[in-house]
Amino acid sequence: MRASTEIVVGRQGELRMIYDESFDLRQLGHVHIERGSHVEPTMNGQWTADLSPVGGPVLGPFALRSEAIEAEIEWLHCHWLLTGSDSPP
Repeated sequence: MRASTEIVVGRQGELRMIYDESFDLRQLGHVHIERGSHVEPTMNGQWTADLSPVGGPVLGPFALRSEAIEAEIEWLHCHWLLTGSDSPP
């Protein structure tokens, strides 16, 4: 799990981040939140992280939901947040 929140400022002044509840985003102005993935159970009790909302892969399966969430956050950080892309790298 990440110990800090990273906020990336785009060229037009827009902010991007992987959502967490460490502070109230409304303090920054208008908030528009979009889903980046779906962490869901499989038929056999494992977990996957489906990153198709941002053009990414399905990660997993993982034995624990927390493992799927950790992989989801890491993928979003490396392939979406830092690249500023809504399509596959």
